[in-house]
Amino acid sequence: MSIPKTFSEARSALAKGASVTDLAHRSLAEAEARKDLNAFLQLFPESAPAKAAEVDAKLKAGTAGPLAGLLVSIKDNICYKGHRVGASSRILEGFTSLYSATVVERLLAADAVIIGRTNCDEFAMGSSNENSAYGNVKNPMDPTKVPGGSSGGAAASVAAGIVHVAFGSDTGGSIRQPASFTGTVGFKPTYGRVSRYGLIAFASSFDQIGPLAHNVEDAAAAYSVIAGSDPHDSTTSRKPNAPIALSNPGKLRIGYFREGLERAGMDTEVVAHLQAHIDRLKREGHTVEPVEVPLLDHQVPTYYILATAEASSNLARFDGIHYGHHSKQAQGVEETYRLSRTEGFGAEVKRRILLGTFVLSAGYYDAYYGQAQRVRRILRDRTLEAFGRFDLLLGPTCPGTAFAPGEITDPVAMYLQDIFTVQANLAGTPAISLPTGTHSNGLPFGVQLMAKPFDEALLFAASKTLFGA
Repeated sequence: MSIPKTFSEARSALAKGASVTDLAHRSLAEAEARKDLNAFLQLFPESAPAKAAEVDAKLKAGTAGPLAGLLVSIKDNICYKGHRVGASSRILEGFTSLYSATVVERLLAADAVIIGRTNCDEFAMGSSNENSAYGNVKNPMDPTKVPGGSSGGAAASVAAGIVHVAFGSDTGGSIRQPASFTGTVGFKPTYGRVSRYGLIAFASSFDQIGPLAHNVEDAAAAYSVIAGSDPHDSTTSRKPNAPIALSNPGKLRIGYFREGLERAGMDTEVVAHLQAHIDRLKREGHTVEPVEVPLLDHQVPTYYILATAEASSNLARFDGIHYGHHSKQAQGVEETYRLSRTEGFGAEVKRRILLGTFVLSAGYYDAYYGQAQRVRRILRDRTLEAFGRFDLLLGPTCPGTAFAPGEITDPVAMYLQDIFTVQANLAGTPAISLPTGTHSNGLPFGVQLMAKPFDEALLFAASKTLFGA
């Protein structure tokens, strides 16, 4: 027997006599039944029912938290004390976390039940979930297609009906792109709104944890619990959280990305779908005008220069000495570093470490890293200028629908899957992918909305009101 699809349906079932323990066991059973998707690297058959029983007791006592009955999964780069975490990499195989991420602590305090950890691209580096050391994740909407990446396992765990909400990380679109490919809602908060403490870092100035869900209500409920400042993370903002009401925000000023309709390589059905929404919003009385994507052709190169530079620094700690994989063939310190990293890291991670080390090297720092930082500032300034004219920015999430494993072999072509999502990470703004379309090939796809920094309340309300997601 499957679990209720949404959190509101789960709460309704609990009100009619169901137990959280029963829901947790159903979720674990469903995950076992869908092993073919390879969405989970590990289930938690001991801690999940134990937490569920605790929540049942709290419900009877009237002391349960706001997420009582919510079943969630966490991406394999989010730490949970006493549970394994590995960023889907051989270099951390068998490693058990010594502490919990702030996000995990807040979820547990709100009485959510964590079912397991989900597969992802190694160290969150990828757009298709083909880079995991533990095999590809399959798309529940069509198992012959990828679910997107890097949070592909998270998206699949929601789309398959195993959990209500999954938590992934978004560095350049890694929540929103798989949401588009799997027909789910994927939300990236403002940079600094959600703590990164306990998130295994890829690129520290880009990474943000966020939810994937079946609808906006569930995503907003989960976000409301995890958002807020954290003394463990100095990059979190002390700006108070605005309450999420999901009420009608009235008539809005919406800018749409002209390049999303005109760029070569765009799927014609995705373009027609976006244009239909633009026309509808105009008829409904909203002000909808075109806006240029600032430096569109420079966004992906800028992102990958900066993100790989940060990755090369962050991943230096995985050296075969402190923790993680240690080569059995190594003799001496230098060989330990070289062989442990060679054996432990996959091809894509090695590629990004090499690129990042190159752009940070003495002879190329100013030409690449320094220049990319200047471009990032321009991109952020122009994005914020656009929010002086518009309440929201609308565009496609991805150029097309999910593709088959192995279909894209050129790394640069794969990087361009992020062309419409990286702007929010470069500028630090919140963004959401909404499941609004179904292609003639039967696969889902989404549209993306962006708002100014810390305007999550408007973004959620508009998503619900304008698109009914």
